[in-house]
Amino acid sequence: MASDAIGLAAPIPVLRMFDTAKAYEFYCDYLGFAVDWEHRFGADFPLYAQFSRSTATIHLSEHHGDGTPGSVVWIAVDDINTLHTELAAKSYRYARPGCPEDGPGGPGFELVDPSGNTLRFAQPH
Repeated sequence: MASDAIGLAAPIPVLRMFDTAKAYEFYCDYLGFAVDWEHRFGADFPLYAQFSRSTATIHLSEHHGDGTPGSVVWIAVDDINTLHTELAAKSYRYARPGCPEDGPGGPGFELVDPSGNTLRFAQPH
């Protein structure tokens, strides 16, 4: 197989958000992501923002046509049990992680964000 000299980076999913406050509560307060940057084309325009934790990066957008509610993002995790314990210990009223179960990408669990997008966390074998 030939080497790829172009050097493509990991894709960054763009997920639709409808309620900024609830999205920030879920991604920052509950999941522990940080807001890297925010962008609006003008005052009172839709928000587009980047969130990251470790090497995981997600874009959230209020723009009509960005992302499709109900999308699924698969996120590899080094230690699924530690992440599960961390999230289960938080008192976030809108989601609770189920116990990690074996799946096609390794043991994992999923959570649904406030806009209906599914995040599947898994520890690859």
